[in-house]
Amino acid sequence: MSIFLLAATFSLQLIEQTATFFLLNPFVLTILAFILIFLFKWSSTFSTTKTNTPPSPPKLPIVGNFHQLGAQPHRSLGSLAQRHGPLMLLHFGSVPTLVASSADAAREIMKTHDLIFANRPKSSMFEKLLYNYKDVSTAPYGEYWRQMKSMSVLHLLSNKRVESFRAVREEETFLLIEKIKKSCSSAYVNLSQVLENLTNDVVCRVALGRKYGVGEGGRKFKELLGEFVELLGALSVGDYIPWLAWVSRVNGLDARAEKVAKQYDDFLEGVIEEHIDCQKRGLENEHQKDFVDVLLQIQKESVIGFPIDRVSVKALILVSKPLSLSLPACVGVYTRTIRDIIDECISS
Repeated sequence: MSIFLLAATFSLQLIEQTATFFLLNPFVLTILAFILIFLFKWSSTFSTTKTNTPPSPPKLPIVGNFHQLGAQPHRSLGSLAQRHGPLMLLHFGSVPTLVASSADAAREIMKTHDLIFANRPKSSMFEKLLYNYKDVSTAPYGEYWRQMKSMSVLHLLSNKRVESFRAVREEETFLLIEKIKKSCSSAYVNLSQVLENLTNDVVCRVALGRKYGVGEGGRKFKELLGEFVELLGALSVGDYIPWLAWVSRVNGLDARAEKVAKQYDDFLEGVIEEHIDCQKRGLENEHQKDFVDVLLQIQKESVIGFPIDRVSVKALILVSKPLSLSLPACVGVYTRTIRDIIDECISS
């Protein structure tokens, strides 16, 4: 009997020591935590009540439908739409996403039910780079967004304002044509590059008052602008799987976004101070005000009856650049004229 008691006591002590080892080991605890979270997320996908939702392809735990996007998301979405219909529901992590793949479905969303879909999705990159959603393109639907949109349409992008910059567009187009004339006889011309430079020069003059693409400072400005645009489209894991938000801190994405946001803010501060200094010295061109001049005048005189602060001015300057990239009045001019120049170079 004593032998059996001794064996039982030894077994209990061994089990107790083993349990203590596993429970106090940080590595084991981490693995157990991940397993529990995984099982919880997986079980939650099957425990949801059935609702009147659009068709949805099968999803994986935690990542949802991310794995179905592939290297070419537009083709993957088109393929999924053929199987599930023009209106389908995807889940990117914990974020439900409605995908419309037909003109009728898009019309229902953008026109018939536009107020329901008026809000923009939250993004940590937008929050860091666009002054906490202060710009008109990402601001949540509400009174602030309505005022900012109204000011942009009436004071920045009206037909009268666009027409006032016709001379700028024509001058820059003429300089482009002269550059092509000089280059096509001795070397090839990279039209993509020259048209990109034309767009950048016109937008800078219209929005900021002068060119920012020349010399060493221009090179740095283009690099900053390129990195800024790249970060706007960067994927932050925490936006879709909140409990993995720490990944963006570990891989340096958050730090990179904060650095670029600070550099761009310093640049816009310099632009605003330069304009204020010109106004104080009476060097402002009354006949051709750029976007910064207009915004500072609105801020000073409270033209719209809605106070705007310095941050809102910088946010609107930010969004004025991409909004001006279309340059509708300029496209027809330089497309037609460049074609004539190319024909002339080939014939000669």
